[in-house]
Parts: sequence; structure tokens; C-alpha cells
Amino acid sequence: MPRRLTGGVWLLDLGLVEPVDAYAYLVDDTGAAGDGTVTLVDTGLFLNRPTLDDELAAAGEGYTLADIDRVLVTHYDLDHVGGLRAFTGDRVPVYVGTADAALLAGEDDPPLLHHKGLFHRVARRVWPFPDVRVVPIADGEAVGGFRAYHTPGHNPGHTVYVHERLGVAFLGDLVWGAEGGLTTPIWLDSYDMERLAASVRDLAGRVGEFEVAAMGHGDPVTAGGAAALTALAEQV
Repeated sequence: MPRRLTGGVWLLDLGLVEPVDAYAYLVDDTGAAGDGTVTLVDTGLFLNRPTLDDELAAAGEGYTLADIDRVLVTHYDLDHVGGLRAFTGDRVPVYVGTADAALLAGEDDPPLLHHKGLFHRVARRVWPFPDVRVVPIADGEAVGGFRAYHTPGHNPGHTVYVHERLGVAFLGDLVWGAEGGLTTPIWLDSYDMERLAASVRDLAGRVGEFEVAAMGHGDPVTAGGAAALTALAEQV
């Protein structure tokens, strides 16, 4: 079931069972101080139980796919982009970090002799990216109330989105939740662990204060999110 984290921010519990379950996030920024949009951060698998429709309907006063104005993708992994098939066409822009956008467009091939690179080569053929309006997003670029931070390592184009006014950082798989704090993903699920650790340290040094750390996996940190990220940065 959806869980309200703060303001108009809702956690949507998507996927099947661990480790292929994942969280997506709904951000309703239609209040007086907002930009008048409803944003979805990540979309879960192509087959979710509960479904994306059900989770949206159960959040707040109820939402539908038609209420979504934009989608922010933290990275190209099937448990984060599978639900994009609900947004085919040109109505909803789908923002993707530049390196992952190039991978999806076939403009960049991941390394063949790399465990995750090989997986992505196969995944592109088995599950082609749906016909959505992909908008590559650059490091530091703002979209509404969000700012994008490129954080490569888990994926070359992994991107974190921070909503400063709401005090929420949508961290994707840069980090996972662990016993009330944060940890890094495992090697098997990442491209480059050294680069990932460098991205954790870089983000901790670049981003301002935020209360909520919202990840794709593991319970969000709902207070002191920036401090939890800094603590992890000092360990990796």
C-alpha cells in the first residue's frame, strides 16, 4: 500500500518479491508553492503486484495515470523502468540521465564482457524500451522543483533527483536502505563499485540539506536523510 512520506510525496510499493520488488514515488507539487505538476519517480517492473494503477488510486485522494505530468527515471534497470509501457506516446516526458538515454537509444553499447553490461545488452532485446518521449537530462539540470545529479557507478547514467523545497532526495539505486541507515548496492547489480562509492561521496558534498532519503530498495530515511548520506560517504 502507498505510504505518505512528507507533504505530497508518496511511496508506491511495486514489484513482486525480493529482490525484484522496488519502490516508486509520487510527488504532487500542485500546492500553492509548487509548480502545478504531478511527478512519478521510477515505475517498477512491467508486471507489478500491486499494480501501478492500484497504488496510484490508493495514494491520497486517489490518482490515475492521466494525472501524471512527467516521469523521472533514476536509471535503466527493469525494476525501475518496466512500468513505462503505461506512458507510451508523446504526452508524458520521461527524463533519463544522458548516459542511460544513450544506452536506450542504441547510441552506446555496454561492455560485452561485463556482468551487468551483458545483462543490459540482453535486456534491450528481450524487453525493448517502450515508445515514450525520452528527454535526456544533464547533471545539474532543473525540472520543475527537482534538480538532477549524475551519480554513475550502479549504472553509467544513474541520476539522483532532489526536490529542495520538499526536502526529499530520490536516490534510486545509488544507495539501499539498511537497518535505519544506508548502504551501497552489491557488486553483482552494479557496473563499477569504486565509481559508485565516489558518486556517494560526491553527492554528499554537493547536495544541500534534505530530510527524506527515498531509495528504490529498503525503507526510506524519513528524518536526517542528508546526515545518513554523509555517514555512508565517510564509510565508503
